[in-house]
Amino acid sequence: MRIYVDTSVFGGCFDPEFEIWSNRLIEYFKIGKHNAVISEVSQLELNVAPPQVKKILKAIPNVYLEIAVLTDEAKKLSEYYLHEKIVTRKSLSDTQHIAIATVQKVDLLVSWNFKHMLTLIKSDCIIP
Repeated sequence: MRIYVDTSVFGGCFDPEFEIWSNRLIEYFKIGKHNAVISEVSQLELNVAPPQVKKILKAIPNVYLEIAVLTDEAKKLSEYYLHEKIVTRKSLSDTQHIAIATVQKVDLLVSWNFKHMLTLIKSDCIIP
């Protein structure tokens, strides 16, 4: 299964509320039970993350890790979410995560960012 994980999942490894779920999912990626999909947006966000969070990503073998690009199609979909005022421009990276996951046709998207991600998903505007 290809699972898109946003940056909150990596940080969740150190958050008491999410650590059980985040760490279990990361372990699944490490052994190849599932394949992790992150994006170049995630990479940018992880560049400014604490060292222990960056270390989590590095522990996933490259063979089980896919880096998805913010394609023109994903950019257009992200802009559509903003144009429809589903969320504000402050949530640009959230719209990009969902757009990339949608365009990449991943099997599952995992995020602990409930507020903005669920707003987008509940809007019935995943695919315009």
